Amino acid sequence: MAMTGYFTHSDCRKHEMGPGHPECPERLDAIEDRLLSSGLSIALDRREASKAPLTDIELAHGRMHVASLRGLSDGLKDEIDAGGPSHAQLDPDTSLNVFTWDAALRSAGAAIDATDAVISGELANAFCAVRPPGHHACRDKAMGFCFFNNVAIAAKYALERHGLKRVAIVDFDVHHGNGTEDIVAGDQRILMTSFYQHPFYPMDTVHSTASNLVNMPVPAYTKGAEIRELIETHWIPRLEAFRPEMIFISAGFDAHREDDMGQMGLVEQDYAWITQRLKDVAERHAKGRIVSCLEGGYVLSALARSVEAHVRVLADV
Repeated sequence: MAMTGYFTHSDCRKHEMGPGHPECPERLDAIEDRLLSSGLSIALDRREASKAPLTDIELAHGRMHVASLRGLSDGLKDEIDAGGPSHAQLDPDTSLNVFTWDAALRSAGAAIDATDAVISGELANAFCAVRPPGHHACRDKAMGFCFFNNVAIAAKYALERHGLKRVAIVDFDVHHGNGTEDIVAGDQRILMTSFYQHPFYPMDTVHSTASNLVNMPVPAYTKGAEIRELIETHWIPRLEAFRPEMIFISAGFDAHREDDMGQMGLVEQDYAWITQRLKDVAERHAKGRIVSCLEGGYVLSALARSVEAHVRVLADV
């Protein structure tokens, strides 16, 4: 019987953006520790992520964006050798070190590897414990801790390389997945559903009105019961009508009530419930095929417990 895959790589721990930055390598350690201590780890098919080919990254990103990041990475190595700074700053929140390029390739590669394994039936579904995250990365711009848009790349890959006709992207991070929206808006092969705190980072006051997007901006302090009702009312009918052949999840856990990055009120049981509802849709229309990729979640204990709840539902244990 096919298991739930768990994709990660040690390169994802080497990327860091400076002392005290919330998007830190310890996030993956906290998840790993929780899966081990809970016993859930032994129920997963653990795999090392490969590096994504640039031709696959370019399904979602412009060639100049990819080349620019590579050039920044190469230039940073030369600067460090000459006694220069250890990081290249892209925006106030986002910088790269000499390991970021490889980490970003592994993160996108995990999503691609998982897509291959799930579509082939080798795995039932998969979770990618990777960083840097991806959902703020636009077609031609890195921002918000994100360099390449892992989920958008995987969704495009499933369509272009595997010939799927319809895939869904579901984003439950506390922040709007503006990068994913930028990449998929208007592509009728992709249905994107999301909720996010608003107004909030990335402070995009004008959202796309493309018909393949189901945006659910919610105010600060929205709790799980309200989110569940909105999902039943807005997401589920659209997903059922769309009949996706595969579901990709941007799994951000920073809407947890303990996460001070945002001001929403979800708990682990809400993430388990959301995952189960998506799994129900996938089993009806997509042969159960789900690939989930880590996005936000910055209070380590809440992140680890929420990932456990999410993965436990995926693995049906």
